[in-house]
Amino acid sequence: MTRKIAADFHPEALKLFDQYVHGQLSRRGFLQRAGQFAAAGVTAEGLLLALSPSFAEAQQVPTDDPRIKTRYVEHPSPQGYGKLRGYLAQPAKAKGKLPTVLVVHENRGLNPHIEDIARRLALDNFIAFAPDALFPLGGYPGDEDKARELFTQLDQTKTHADFVTAAGILKTLPEGNGKVGVVGFCYGGGIANYLATKLPDLAAAAPFYGVQPSAEEAANIKAALLLHYAEKDDRITSGWSAYETALKAAKVNYQAFIYPGVQHGFNNDTTPRYDEAAAKLAWQRTVAFFDKYLRA
Repeated sequence: MTRKIAADFHPEALKLFDQYVHGQLSRRGFLQRAGQFAAAGVTAEGLLLALSPSFAEAQQVPTDDPRIKTRYVEHPSPQGYGKLRGYLAQPAKAKGKLPTVLVVHENRGLNPHIEDIARRLALDNFIAFAPDALFPLGGYPGDEDKARELFTQLDQTKTHADFVTAAGILKTLPEGNGKVGVVGFCYGGGIANYLATKLPDLAAAAPFYGVQPSAEEAANIKAALLLHYAEKDDRITSGWSAYETALKAAKVNYQAFIYPGVQHGFNNDTTPRYDEAAAKLAWQRTVAFFDKYLRA
């Protein structure tokens, strides 16, 4: 079966799906409103299923790839929820100390796609750590709808503190070189921006379509930034102009790219919003960015 892409769906259906994914529309609301945009012979339920993630089809690095080693680790997080848990991926035969990257998921917790992202970074000779913000509530439940529901129950002050702790863990990791970068997607992109405002020793941050901090917060950024935005993502990209003004005023070292014609979530290869060309270019830029600022 041919894999569907964003162009196969009505633009309004994609907007409704984005609202549903980000809690602005209930499942029932999506089904009630999206049916009119489904193709002939397709129900609203079928449309939702077609737009939802397919993790197995998109996996790029097998969990048992012999070139890397992975494990789940737990660490104390006294300023957050008390303990955090995440997925650690690193090259199986590392030579010397390696740069480290914190990987921050979307608003569904540590799902198979984000674990795959961590493994990709390990293949690029980084140590990648992907915490699960849902760990205090039992962890990623294996169901995206349930994960979204759980996510709304988190105390974000504690969750943010857990991510600050996670960055600190990488900073002192024995196998690491002491340099820490962060990459995040959607909610995780917002966390990447947040960490850049809070951690003066963060070396690099690469947010993908993340919510921007205020101008006052942006003035605290010391890290190099690589920012990725989707052209067809008014909810997030509309905030870029003000953020850029703040970054310029604070003399922050940044690069930003708005990828033409693509949707929010274009890097996520588990859904039809994935855009292969934009995702590959953005990822190549991200790896090169981390190579520049984290190795050495």
